[in-house]
Formats: sequence, C-alpha cells, structure tokens
Amino acid sequence: LCCQCGVPIPPNAANMCVGCLRAQVDITEGIPKQGTVHFCKQCERYLQPPGTWIQCALESRELLALCLKKIKASLSKVRLIDAGFIWTEPHSKRLKLKLTVQKEVINGAVLQQVFVVEYVVQSQMCEDCHRIEAKDFWKAVVQVRQKTVHKKTFYYLEQLILKHRLHQNTLRIKEIHDGLDFYYSSKQHAQKMVDFLQSTVPSRSKSSQRLISHDIHSNVYNYKSTFSVEIVPVCKDNVVCLSPKLAQSLGNMSQICVCIRVTSTIHLIDPRTLQIAEVDGNTYWRHPFNSLFHPKQLEEFIIMDINRVHEKKKGAGAGARSNKHSLAEAWVRKTSELDTDHQYFCCTHLGHILNPGDLVLGFDLANCNLNDEFANKMNPQHIPDVVLIKKSYDRSKRQRRRNWKLKELERDREGTDTDDERQYQDFLEDLEEDETIRKNVNIYRNADIPVESDTDDEGAPRISLAEMLEDLHISQDATGGEGAEMLT
Repeated sequence: LCCQCGVPIPPNAANMCVGCLRAQVDITEGIPKQGTVHFCKQCERYLQPPGTWIQCALESRELLALCLKKIKASLSKVRLIDAGFIWTEPHSKRLKLKLTVQKEVINGAVLQQVFVVEYVVQSQMCEDCHRIEAKDFWKAVVQVRQKTVHKKTFYYLEQLILKHRLHQNTLRIKEIHDGLDFYYSSKQHAQKMVDFLQSTVPSRSKSSQRLISHDIHSNVYNYKSTFSVEIVPVCKDNVVCLSPKLAQSLGNMSQICVCIRVTSTIHLIDPRTLQIAEVDGNTYWRHPFNSLFHPKQLEEFIIMDINRVHEKKKGAGAGARSNKHSLAEAWVRKTSELDTDHQYFCCTHLGHILNPGDLVLGFDLANCNLNDEFANKMNPQHIPDVVLIKKSYDRSKRQRRRNWKLKELERDREGTDTDDERQYQDFLEDLEEDETIRKNVNIYRNADIPVESDTDDEGAPRISLAEMLEDLHISQDATGGEGAEMLT
C-alpha cells in the first residue's frame, strides 16, 4: 500500500504511488518555463548568443537546438528524454517546446515528467541589416563608367546582372550621369563583380584602397576599397575609324567600320566588303579608336535603287566574311532633300533587308566635319559618302505591338528624362533585331498585350513567343481571397 494514500501499488523504492510522489517532488523545479528568442525580420535569422545569427525554419532541428541551448544549464540536473515543438500560429510570436525529463528521486526511484516551455519571439535587427538600412556603410564600391552619350551597353549589362543574380549581394546601386556605382559589404563580393564585368564587356579596371581605422592591439586594419571599371566607349550602331595598324592586323579591313554588336568583344563589319572582325578589350586599349558620330546625328534616307553584289573579290590577307549580311550597292536620298535631285551612292551590308522605297537610318560623311585623328589622315577617296546603319520602322506601332518586357535593377536614380526613355526604346528594338544579344537576356511575356501572329505586314522584326519566359506572380492570398475556393 502507498504510505501516503493507502492505494495498492506495485512495490517500489519510495513506497509511494506516482500521484503522491509528484506531489512530494517536482523534478522540473529550477527549469525556466518561459524565455525569449530574438528574430531579425529583414534577413529572417535568429540570434544565437552571444553574437551569431543563424537561418532556421519554423519547427526545424536547428531552431530546436537553439531553444534548448537557452535552458541548457538548467537541464544539467535532469536527463532529457524527448523534445519537440507544439504547433503555434506562425504569426503568434510564440514557440512552445514539449520536453520529457527523468530524474532519480527518493531511494533510487526514477520519476519521468512532461512539461512545456514557452518562448516569446522578439524582433531585433541584426548588425548586417542595420548597416544595409543605413545605406552609408560599405567596404567596397565598384564604379562602372563608359564615356559615351548612349547607354545601350549599360542596358545590356543590367540584363546580364539580373540573369546571373549578381545584384543580390549589393547594399545599394546608384545611377549617375555616365555610369553605375555598386556598393558592397565585403571586398570579395566587389571583386566577383569586377571579374564578371571583365568577362562580359570589353573593359579595363583599376583598384585602390583607403585606410579607415587600425587597431594597434590586434593589428587589424579596416580598409575601404574602390574598383574603377571603364568600358570601351563604343556602342552598337556606331561608325568607327580604326588606326591603319589595327585595320591591317584585322585582315586589311577598311578603316571606316560599323560596330554591329558589343558583347565580350567589339564586333565590327566593313560595309564595303562584309569583312568582320572582333576586337577584345586588351586590343582596344593598345590601339584605341573612337566613334565618329553620336546616335542623335543619324539621318533618314530613302532607298532610290539597290543592287545586290553576289561576288566580291577578296583582297590579300582578308579575314572572314559575314554570312548573315548581304552586300549591296545603293543610291539613296535624304528625306529632308526630296525636293532636290541630290543623290548619294554607297555600299551597304544591309542588302538582305533593304528594298527600293525603304526608309533607312545612316550617317552622312560627305557633308560633315570629321574630328578624328585617323579619319583626317585618310585618303578622301577611301571615305564613303554615306554609311547606312539600320532599317527604319514605325516606332509607335512597334511599341504598341510589343508583347514582352524586361526586368530592371532597383537603383537610386539622379533623374530620368525623355532622352533616357528614347535610348531604352532603342535597346528594346536592338533586342528584336539581333538574335545573338537576345540569347543572353531573360525576356518575359507581357500578359497585358494580346498575342498576335508573328508575321507583320511592315516586316518589322519581332520576338517569338517561344523565346519568352512566363513572369511568375505569387499572389498574397493563396486561397484566392475571402470567400473563394481553396486552391488544390
């Protein structure tokens, strides 16, 4: 019989029933039943004292270990048998732990007890997020610059950065007049960005560092690093004049060339022979050349007559020719001079898309002052009167029918103007016209624009649906709103 209440029991060392034994002895005495856990809302990490922040999912083993460490000292006097979470509402800011412990009590009898420890989740911003929110704390900055009027290369770079997710480690992106500044919390992230830029666009870089503080006791130095990346000042659709030495090394090309694309190299084409060449960053900085015109100086011409040239004799030491272009000889007239009989003769690489009566954009070299050291030394007979760049289409019609869109980087802008919008539209048109650039860019379908057939009466190039990605939109309420049926 139990010595306290007289109930018949199996014999044990304490001669008491379980109820009386628990009334006499509480083995959970001294173990706290409540506690606090610190959680950072920005990065969704929990504080593991004294100063480590760790990523834990709700009801995970990591979070269980973190909570048990809070009462580790108190659990040293008992034996922990089992531990687990009791379900709580995710937004309740409460974590409940169900613990099972054992302890030896009177005369060697072992008592087992189950109890609940409740933790209150308190919000506290971690140091990393604090620095990011301050926006002034940074240890490295990458300054990307290009000394051109047009921003086509920057729009292309922006899409590459988004595709490869290199903007995730940035504290802040600031847009200034002739480039972008990327701020980072560590020098390694900045160096990774510089390496990426040098592999994707022809550029050169310099680095410097400034001493901020120095701890003489631990010999720790605190530096701020600055990386300066200069992109070659040549964009797509620029007319350039090469140095005689560079033109000869590229297969005896003509010095007057058209830049048809800028990727990791500058892609040039000779409009008179269709000869193509690629100039990488190192070659450019050894033999620099500049653009002869700004995009604003493009003039509109109308094709009066055009003849395809099927066979063109290769010169001595000539390099590869383009298979995507067709050589043609054309008579053109400025649309601003239609009331006169003044025509221009030129060779063009756009013979595959031009027909009599088409409008085309180009540069007039016959009636301009070329301020270029190489062009001024050239024989005037070798300088063409007109260089045609691209076919002209109705821009407003193209914008209305554009059923795709691009993502943009979140950045601090100094202010956008109508010129920036015009340049962005130029970049979108380049994507439609050039399949090679398009392969490196994530293009998303715009559901707001109705889908039409890929054929166009005007013949303007378009992006097919097969090349577009579906933009993923996650709604706030997964149940579809109040009163809606649950999604299965």
